[in-house]
Amino acid sequence: MIRKKIKTLSALLAAVLCVAAAAPAAEVNAEEGPAGYVRSVYTNEWVPAAQAASRPIAIMMPTDQAAQPSYGISHAKVLYEVMEEGDISRQLAIIDDWQGLSRIGNIRSCRAYYIPIATEWDPILVHFGGVWYMKDRISMPDINNLSGTYEYGTGGNAPGANAFFRSNDRKAPHNAYISGSGITNACTQLGYSLALRPQYYSPKHFNFAAGVNTLAQYGAAAQTANKINLSNVFPYTKTGFTYNAADGLYYKTIHGKAHKDAVNGQQLAFANVIVQNSKWMTLDAKGYLAFYNYDTTEDGYYFTKGKCIHITWQKTTDYGPTRYFDDAGNEIQLNEGKTYIAVAQKERKVVYS
Repeated sequence: MIRKKIKTLSALLAAVLCVAAAAPAAEVNAEEGPAGYVRSVYTNEWVPAAQAASRPIAIMMPTDQAAQPSYGISHAKVLYEVMEEGDISRQLAIIDDWQGLSRIGNIRSCRAYYIPIATEWDPILVHFGGVWYMKDRISMPDINNLSGTYEYGTGGNAPGANAFFRSNDRKAPHNAYISGSGITNACTQLGYSLALRPQYYSPKHFNFAAGVNTLAQYGAAAQTANKINLSNVFPYTKTGFTYNAADGLYYKTIHGKAHKDAVNGQQLAFANVIVQNSKWMTLDAKGYLAFYNYDTTEDGYYFTKGKCIHITWQKTTDYGPTRYFDDAGNEIQLNEGKTYIAVAQKERKVVYS
């Protein structure tokens, strides 16, 4: 009897092992993710832990028509666009996977109001000079920057200037670039940490949705927004977006054409588009501007999945993130993917349909 039971148990065990061998491998736990990967603070996508621990670059890129297309801009996980003097906007691209890029740019000068935007991410700030109004802040020891020329326009050193190079395919000032290896070497020479600095870095930035946020929870307050027209905000570039329901992304245009990366020909596309209305002022006769980066009273709009809601925004500290809230006071939930943010002069209205 005992021998018979053993045979029966052996047969059952063999059957179980056979079924297990034939069954497909178990799916990766969505919360744990693949081994060695963590959620990106920029997009909420799974990225290698080593990449997540590295400092991004915050690099100044032009919107000038003669400067298009830019190299490496499709790698920007967060892309800011802000007005400058002359009624021409400029871009600040936050790129976390810059290390392998051989040509990034072209690169233009910085302005003081980009620095509080950049510090939210504890980046290496990459620019080609700047203006006098930057002097006090960019000279502080917590700012790690690389500059192709005098860092605030009228003087000061140019840290990492030997890492920049010019191409022959465009005329200055539209032909200044840098490479990932150049950034690494310059940071090593200057003693800049390539790892995120815990005393400055905020690991909590955007508030991402657990699943897909269609904005359906807002009912009629979520208006249709398949087209976003920022021509009033940025009249030179006439920045715009068209929603593609097939992949749930907004595709960006500039100067009436697809905004593409020169490296791969890829059109820039974003899961999230934010318009952040801001107070501003003109500083001098040259038309240099200032934006109020710190505020708790201004509003804007959040676009995702072909819909739009009204929002407010708050930023109270230098390295603290800007946070966005719906009209009920709840922090909005962004969808997984890249984010574009227009910092808009508050009286310039966005049009959408």
